[in-house]
Amino acid sequence: MYKVFINGYGIIGSRLASAISKDDQIELTGIAKYSPDEKTGEAIDRGYKVFVPNKLIRDFKKKSFDIAGTIEDAVTASDLVIDASSEGNGYKNKIKYYLPLKKKAVFQGGEDRYGKKSVADIIHNSRINYDKTLDKEYVIQGSCNVTGMGRIIQPLMENYQESIKRFDVNLIRRWADLEDKKDVKDSIEWDRNPHHQDDFKDIIHDINLYVDALKVPSRMMHLHQMTIRFDGKPPSKDMILDIFQNEFGVAILNNAKGTGDVRKKAIELRFEHGDTSMVHIHSELIRIQEDILKISYSDDQTGMVIPENYMLVQSMLNKKPRKEAIKLSEKLFGLKRKKRLLEKEFL
Repeated sequence: MYKVFINGYGIIGSRLASAISKDDQIELTGIAKYSPDEKTGEAIDRGYKVFVPNKLIRDFKKKSFDIAGTIEDAVTASDLVIDASSEGNGYKNKIKYYLPLKKKAVFQGGEDRYGKKSVADIIHNSRINYDKTLDKEYVIQGSCNVTGMGRIIQPLMENYQESIKRFDVNLIRRWADLEDKKDVKDSIEWDRNPHHQDDFKDIIHDINLYVDALKVPSRMMHLHQMTIRFDGKPPSKDMILDIFQNEFGVAILNNAKGTGDVRKKAIELRFEHGDTSMVHIHSELIRIQEDILKISYSDDQTGMVIPENYMLVQSMLNKKPRKEAIKLSEKLFGLKRKKRLLEKEFL
């Protein structure tokens, strides 16, 4: 049985721990904590072994936390590490732990693909390049926005690549997550150079894609407004929706008034962590005019990358083909059930 360590216990790390601890084919070595706060107690209460930096052991013990060992102990004991540390720390962890201890690692979307602090030579999107990760030692899991874009763009490319001329995507991003303690500003801010465009072009090199990103005062979900220009008349709305009927991780909703409706419904339906782990096409917002198709979909920023990380475990350790990895992910996350319930609620 392979052992996986989660280096970090924030929004992504806590969700990954919940998921992997339920898989009887993978042993969760434990999770890493870097501050002796209430989240440490939460992790211990949930039965996770907690590992901390050697220099902080005394601080944790002062607060009576039962610590299993050091970060180095956990990395040494594991076959793969999912690095869920705060943005920029993945490179430091790779240099300090993963390279010298010769351990495979998955990094999150905030880490560098190029330059001096590059952590891996591939950005993963399970809808597009899962098979290329099978023999990799280090992989970056694409961000929630890049993951969501892949779930929409790739099916369109597979069906209409010859007639699609260009994609333009406006990413309307939430300011903070529900669990975040930071304030949400009363402002709309723009990103002068969003990384999402370059990240996606690293996955599909020859795509004609332009991305803009805004951050708005909300904690619920992202909304993507995608404009696709065709060489001639676009397919009909029904033809577009038909492509996504059986697409993994994509729900088709109607009559939701906003991202808050979808998030609150997920919480009401008692989805774990309030996550759908999907994108949700809002069918009433599909527009076709001349050579333009417009699609709007909400993107579950907190849950989107959790099944993706899990699929990387199946790829990098178990060498599972994509179809089998999807079956295992479905068993663990129940996306078909979530899709069915949401589509029923938003008919």
